[in-house]
Amino acid sequence: MRNTNSKCEADRANEPRVLSPEDLNAFSRISEQYSVKKSPERASEFRQQGNLSFKVKDYTNAALYYSKGVCHADKNTEELSLCYANRSAALFYHSLYRECLEDIRRSLEAGYPSHLQDKLRARQTACLNQLKKLEKSNQPTINQATPPCQKKRSTCISPGVCVYFSPEKGRHILAMENKLAGEVVLEDEAFCCILIPSTNKAGKMFNTEDRHCHQCLSQSLCFVPCPNCSYVRYCGESCQKDAWERWHQWECPVGAYLLTIGVFGHLALRVTLKAGQNEVKRVKNSTSKDNVTCSPYKSDSPVKLSLGDPCRESSDHADCYHGNSYTGIYSLLPHVAQHSPSSRFLLAITMAVLYRRLQDGPPPDKWASCENEGVSGTWRPEMSMLGATALRHIMQLMCNAQAVTAVMVKDESGMAVQSSSEIRIATAIFPVLSLLNHSCSPNTSISFNTGIQTDLLNQFGCSESHVDNPETSCRGPHCSRMEMKVRQRLLLEQYYFHCNCQACQRDLSEESQNATESIAPGLKCAKCGKPLQSHMDRYMCSWPSCGHQITSADVQNKLKGLQCLLDEAFHLMERDRLDEALKILKSASSQANSILMETHPLQGELADATARVYATTGEWSLAASHLKHSMVAIQAQFGEDSIELGRQLFKLAQLHFNGGDCGVALSVIPRAQKLLSLHCGPHCEELQELLEMERCLQGLL
Repeated sequence: MRNTNSKCEADRANEPRVLSPEDLNAFSRISEQYSVKKSPERASEFRQQGNLSFKVKDYTNAALYYSKGVCHADKNTEELSLCYANRSAALFYHSLYRECLEDIRRSLEAGYPSHLQDKLRARQTACLNQLKKLEKSNQPTINQATPPCQKKRSTCISPGVCVYFSPEKGRHILAMENKLAGEVVLEDEAFCCILIPSTNKAGKMFNTEDRHCHQCLSQSLCFVPCPNCSYVRYCGESCQKDAWERWHQWECPVGAYLLTIGVFGHLALRVTLKAGQNEVKRVKNSTSKDNVTCSPYKSDSPVKLSLGDPCRESSDHADCYHGNSYTGIYSLLPHVAQHSPSSRFLLAITMAVLYRRLQDGPPPDKWASCENEGVSGTWRPEMSMLGATALRHIMQLMCNAQAVTAVMVKDESGMAVQSSSEIRIATAIFPVLSLLNHSCSPNTSISFNTGIQTDLLNQFGCSESHVDNPETSCRGPHCSRMEMKVRQRLLLEQYYFHCNCQACQRDLSEESQNATESIAPGLKCAKCGKPLQSHMDRYMCSWPSCGHQITSADVQNKLKGLQCLLDEAFHLMERDRLDEALKILKSASSQANSILMETHPLQGELADATARVYATTGEWSLAASHLKHSMVAIQAQFGEDSIELGRQLFKLAQLHFNGGDCGVALSVIPRAQKLLSLHCGPHCEELQELLEMERCLQGLL
């Protein structure tokens, strides 16, 4: 029907279009830097780099280079067959005989040159012989690269742990009975996850996307590629097929755009693709269809929620517990009003562009079929709900996304003692884990299982020696790493709430009691060695008869100077100029000892760096001595049950082991095992090494 109101027509004529061809072209230009196209030239380059690594017997890097070649080569080409064949050789020297046989099969299927097949057949025979030997000796295949995917596990909440609702906190999880340290209180399966792409700022050749399956996140050396793009890779044909059927056949054509918009946009789309149109409609309509008899909550006291209880009308499902389901994801708050207008506009444009690009291909199966209708190959107007739903999910992810982490043991050449760090490998959305509230001093920790099951499993366990009625929490800044004012500002900016946890209440109380004068943590008087007190713009010695003073600016300058010396030492260590690095560290430590307590974090960093230098030169006793000094600062900052202390104990056990001090090493290992098992679970790489070390030492006694 035509509108006859001329004013209305004039207003509409002046309305800006949400998207124009120019907008889409600009977005295309930006995405060009994230090319995911196949490239035979690059495949050949990676194969040649793999050959160089193979010649120096670096079989791990060789396999990873060959895998990059596999991903960039076109399907059913000689280049692809050569990459598979060369990788099979690297896998053979890793004693990965079954994986080697698989690569030989793939190479032959891709058209491996007939005049080279004799060498490949000989390797195939050698693999079969090695497997027969292992079978006769009842030994498992050595160094299984990719554990077989097992049946996925659903969400499990420990007895005594329940979901509650209150108007102030919304839904949250509480443990209403004592839990022992190490006890798992919650297991949750990710609804969806996205591997984090690398920015490669550190210049590393291999990053998370080169080492982990893009479907199950398990580590591998023998990936199979997507036949159509060069970015994604899988631990095997099973994950490849599963990903293609679930979402990758629609993500693949827009792969460059997904890398451009980032992990949150990609994850929001994947959640929407997995849910499908019928499920989204069901969730959106269920509130109005349900015969709801619940009355609004009139008390601030938490109300226990049970799975399957009806929601209040117009509650958007946000006051009921849905378990591990799409409704549990949909009901997470998007905080639309809290997002700034510019943020809302940017997110809306991002999803609109992505939706338009998806329309260049056929609609996803779960969005092409509606109730009582067959599958259609065309986009219908009602499918715009896909873009709107993805927009809701990207807003939810700002507050509810969970970083999936893993412990990475650094492969540092020349270093006799391994160091490790926690790295982010993926971003996921969990329907139940997302209900956990924040605390700046959590009594629980998270561990992830990414290499055994097809679907990501999250375990949430108690991390203190004994917990009385813990309120489970884990996300956001920690009081041991950040001051209260900084923590509260970050939480308000990102999560839109003012934190009132026990740690913040304690810090606020101490701040008000010592508004004008308080002990400065880790700082000591350069004259008498007593602790310093902060007073307005200066620090004063806490011993009245001393009277020494120093301005805050002078203290900050001294700390900056020490940090610069530490950075310079690290720079020299990376270039194997150990004598120069040690000289600088000794000078910095001497300066630090005059103004810093041994519990100051900078003292810990200096001692740890010095220990690394001595360990590299094989001076185990000196290295252990300095590492113990660093542990004093680590324990003061993070606590005696912290994962940080556990990793230092892991390094201390290595030092004593390498130095041949069996008795001391055996005395350190149990405490390191306790902390690593507590925080990382029984299958972490560091814990497995400690078990091997313990068995070896016990055999020597």
